[in-house]
Amino acid sequence: MLGQSQFYHETIRKLVVAFGSMFNDIQLVRKNNAGVITQSMKVPLAYGPKQKFLARLRLDATLDNKVSITLPRIGFEITGLTYDPTRKLNRVQKFKKIKSGSDKRLETQYMPVPYNLEFALNIMSKNSDDGLQILEQILPYFQPDYTVTINDNVAMNSKRDIPIILNGITYEDSYEGDYASRRSILYNLAFTLKFYLYGPVTSTSVIKTVQVDQYVDMPDKSPTREQRYTVTPVPTSADADDDFGFNETTSFYQDAKDYNPTTGSDE
Repeated sequence: MLGQSQFYHETIRKLVVAFGSMFNDIQLVRKNNAGVITQSMKVPLAYGPKQKFLARLRLDATLDNKVSITLPRIGFEITGLTYDPTRKLNRVQKFKKIKSGSDKRLETQYMPVPYNLEFALNIMSKNSDDGLQILEQILPYFQPDYTVTINDNVAMNSKRDIPIILNGITYEDSYEGDYASRRSILYNLAFTLKFYLYGPVTSTSVIKTVQVDQYVDMPDKSPTREQRYTVTPVPTSADADDDFGFNETTSFYQDAKDYNPTTGSDE
């Protein structure tokens, strides 16, 4: 049942890239007592849990090694993925579009499934002012949500607005310890992204004729055909992406003895 055809829309991957791109250009400045800027830098951004950063600090607390972790820095990671029943859509409805390179086939896809993606954003600094600078460049944009637009379904040329909701903020300051321990200040921000996951895309030929036969089922008798309803496009040469009308034809019958139900025609 599952796995009959491979498909991968890269939806979650695009969300990770979009979320990280929001925080990849945060600037930080340091000033002297006279208020003159003495240093300006771009805050590094990386994907990874805060435990890795803290472990790197503890291994090189005195900064004797030539390569050490740079503070301040920002890290983020996925912390959860849950189904969201409050945004459930009608599962039998479909997206439709003309197949690229062919006007004779139609591509269809069932409505997507709603999910919530949880992210944790960790701001790490060695002094309080650096952490507050970074925090104040993020929080004003979330009230408590911020919306980004991504091309989440390339196969169907679909773009969707993704709300990113700030759920809460926690603060950690590892000031306790011996003199060999390096201090680190952490701000942990929890986010929720509301998005949709899409299923496979199927391709079918365009339907140009619809025929409906109506019967009267009498007791102890064979069903008698009473009416045939036929719909065809106008013109009949219309393609799937053309603007065309419909020709409706209704035929009435009194006797079905000459009707062949297998072929759908009169003999």
